[in-house]
Amino acid sequence: MGILRLVPIHLGDDAAILPALGARLRDALRMEAAVARPGFDPEVAYDPVRGQYSSTRLLSLLLGAPRGGVARVLGVAGVDLFIPVLTYVFGEAQLDGAAAVVSTYRLRHEAYGLRPDPEGFLDRLEKEATHELGHTLGIVHCPSLDCVMRSSTYVEEIDLKPAGFCDACRAAAFRGRGAGDGGAAGASGYSMPGITSSRGNRTV
Repeated sequence: MGILRLVPIHLGDDAAILPALGARLRDALRMEAAVARPGFDPEVAYDPVRGQYSSTRLLSLLLGAPRGGVARVLGVAGVDLFIPVLTYVFGEAQLDGAAAVVSTYRLRHEAYGLRPDPEGFLDRLEKEATHELGHTLGIVHCPSLDCVMRSSTYVEEIDLKPAGFCDACRAAAFRGRGAGDGGAAGASGYSMPGITSSRGNRTV
């Protein structure tokens, strides 16, 4: 079983949720989770014009940090993430690679004027983490309604999908796979291969 490194990024008190997240990811991804501090300054990813953090820049920092035999690295950020063509993203990953990043910023029920729901928050984070780490296992977006790899534009769509892979995506994820480093970086759905994002609203 490989090691999944969970890296808190400006997560504050929410860092306490990481052991529970790691426990949920263990069986789904066949990885033992361990929490480690980031070995970089996340502020280099901050865009003062947008008031958000570049998910692509954070992903690059995660990929550049020494892994020491760790199979996958997941950054869990408590800040709002973006890529230039979208107003926000829930996460981004290196396709068939070693690292992913997810944001908790838009997963909390309070962000939508609702009462806090700690269990619902953890459910959403588990799904987004599994989704992005699924991309690192080589899985692209899945059209099945019964798969965590279905693309989610809005948080309501995260709530509707399950936390696990469909049979086809599960088979694809673990068929002869190890802890490979994957390919080069780029933007999902665009001209550069290798990076895929859980996308939010498009900019106009």
